Amino acid sequence: MFRLLFVLFIIIPIIEIFVLIQVGAVLGVWPTIAMVIFTAWLGAKYVRQQGLATLNSVQTKMAQGQIPSDEIVTGLMLLIAGVLLVTPGFVTDFLGLSLLIPAVRHSIVGSVKSHITTNSVNQQSFQFHSHSHGQPQDDFSKQQESPFQENIEPPHKGQTLDGEFERKD
Repeated sequence: MFRLLFVLFIIIPIIEIFVLIQVGAVLGVWPTIAMVIFTAWLGAKYVRQQGLATLNSVQTKMAQGQIPSDEIVTGLMLLIAGVLLVTPGFVTDFLGLSLLIPAVRHSIVGSVKSHITTNSVNQQSFQFHSHSHGQPQDDFSKQQESPFQENIEPPHKGQTLDGEFERKD
């Protein structure tokens, strides 16, 4: 984990500064700044467009009762692409723009899916039985005596009661 943070916060900015200086020496300061701003604008535009398409796909799959696992990973990659594109520099712009290419995203989704195992859980019913020394107890058939509660007959099996409740203390 330390190596990853070291690369993210030390090595990548050093590479970005080096590339910016090299491009600035060839093209000049203002064209370099204009290119960085243009790539950020273009990337934000495409991230928004593809993000909305991914959101529509997620909603469609959920409406059909399917799990949108691919779309969730795609949405995460689009978020990372947006962060990379807004970060000034050509290396991060290149990485961010590469994440906007659907073929690249699909290959990453495939590799992520191969590393993640999903367990399907069968729906099973859970029943709780309470017995007291060989004598079954039915908690609903017992009347509970309480100074705050009136003695009310339990409903018969299969009968539904409808009513209002008002607490009087």
